[in-house]
Amino acid sequence: QRLRLPLILGHILTGILVGPIAFDLLRSAQTVEVFSEFGVTALLFIVGIGLSPRVMRDVGRVALAAGIGQILFTVIFGFLLVRAFGFSLVPSAFIAVALTFSSTIIISKLLSDRNDLEKLYGRIAIGFLLVQDVAAVVILIGVTSFVDASGAPLPEALASLVAKACLMAAVLIVMALWILPRLTRLFATSQEFLFIFSIGWGVGLSALFHQLGLSAEIGALAAGVTLASSPFHHEIAAKMKMLRDFFIVMFFILLGSQLSVSGVEEVIVPALVLSFFVLVGNPLIVMAILGVMRYTRKTGFYAGLTVAQVSEFSFILLLLGVTSGLVPQAALTLLTLVAIITIAGSSLMILQADRIYAFLAPSLGLFERASAVAERRRRERVDALLVGCHRVGQDFLRTLDRMDLSTLVVDFDPVVIERLKSEGIRCRYGDAGDNEFLGDLALEKLKVVVSTVPDYDTNEFVLAKIRRVNAKAIIIALAHTSAQAKALYREGATYVIMPHYLGGNVAAMLVERLGHDPKKYAAHRARHLKHLAGR
Repeated sequence: QRLRLPLILGHILTGILVGPIAFDLLRSAQTVEVFSEFGVTALLFIVGIGLSPRVMRDVGRVALAAGIGQILFTVIFGFLLVRAFGFSLVPSAFIAVALTFSSTIIISKLLSDRNDLEKLYGRIAIGFLLVQDVAAVVILIGVTSFVDASGAPLPEALASLVAKACLMAAVLIVMALWILPRLTRLFATSQEFLFIFSIGWGVGLSALFHQLGLSAEIGALAAGVTLASSPFHHEIAAKMKMLRDFFIVMFFILLGSQLSVSGVEEVIVPALVLSFFVLVGNPLIVMAILGVMRYTRKTGFYAGLTVAQVSEFSFILLLLGVTSGLVPQAALTLLTLVAIITIAGSSLMILQADRIYAFLAPSLGLFERASAVAERRRRERVDALLVGCHRVGQDFLRTLDRMDLSTLVVDFDPVVIERLKSEGIRCRYGDAGDNEFLGDLALEKLKVVVSTVPDYDTNEFVLAKIRRVNAKAIIIALAHTSAQAKALYREGATYVIMPHYLGGNVAAMLVERLGHDPKKYAAHRARHLKHLAGR
């Protein structure tokens, strides 16, 4: 924690210390193994809760393309690399697939620490990590079915896979549509009841699947998926995370304790090569895909860093292969070393992303389409400049239009730019934090500037750049903390938007004016719903 590295690394290293490599303190490995199985079950249960039918619809085509493209790239080239180190066909396939998955848990925490979850690259990254989660679920189901049917001829194995998938889908649909809604409403009267019911549902369905000859892990996923459409799924997931975090510690300690000196010596070179492949190759393919889709090199670079490590799913998949006898123990040792290197390396890269990008930016032009660069360099004179047109920006766009000001919208999300162009709105694709980009605008002629991007550094840069050549313009910027707001005021901001502050003030004034008569709120409620429908 002092080194600002993910705690997963600490858990694995703890396992190494208590294992045979160091102090050999782990006398009851069976007990730890039971706890670790609970951790895996809880992890898959929570993943299932997050996989509602809306997920794939909401991630968008960019996240879908980046997620699928990165998976295909890593599987193909990872397989060739692993084969080159002498692993046989099936273990090579397992390891290659394991290298494709990135940790949603780690990346969400790192992006949250950087306050980047709402930035463009953060939204894209979370989107394609969800795509990876869905792919991991499908692969786990397939592998589990084939493992259960091991020894059977291929046609019978395929038939078994299809039959089990259809049976599971039918059971899930019946449970999700008719049984669970009534049960969750019954138990939701008490948070304690809801928590206990969730544990019972997850463990019970896992046990049922195991008794039916299916995987307990897939049962946990199924239990989560059936709760995904419940109105209480956020609360269930939040409560289950505490339980997951406790038990998953045992899972990673057990992994670390299984390393042996002889095993490490055999796979150290492959581990270094595969770690380099994950740390460099995965980000490059994401950058290439986003570049083709007209995102800036900066967005591609930051999004690419989020796929430079392996995931919890990687270990679950490989453990499944080891326990079924399809994969040797050396493969698990190899993946553990790759995990230690890539989780540490990618975490440091994300934490130091700004410095790394500043150093590499001149050489990253290959990952940005020439048409996007050319579009940024058109010099335009306008009355108002709106930076960012995602949520808050849409409200300002309508206001500036009513004020009859010629307005240029700047955004570096191609989806937003395409929408604005289809509506006939003057817009420019570009990054307002790019010094060269702002230099191509007639800043001295601006009357109003509004920046709604959530990044403080970008807002500070835009403010300072414009104030150097234009002292009279009204400049409105966005901040999330009082310290940021004070700093922007010192830089010369006319007004600083603090969403929580403004929202609380407006709501308080509304209550004071309308009192406690529900009928008086009807008109405001109708206007609010109409506004939300236009989003």
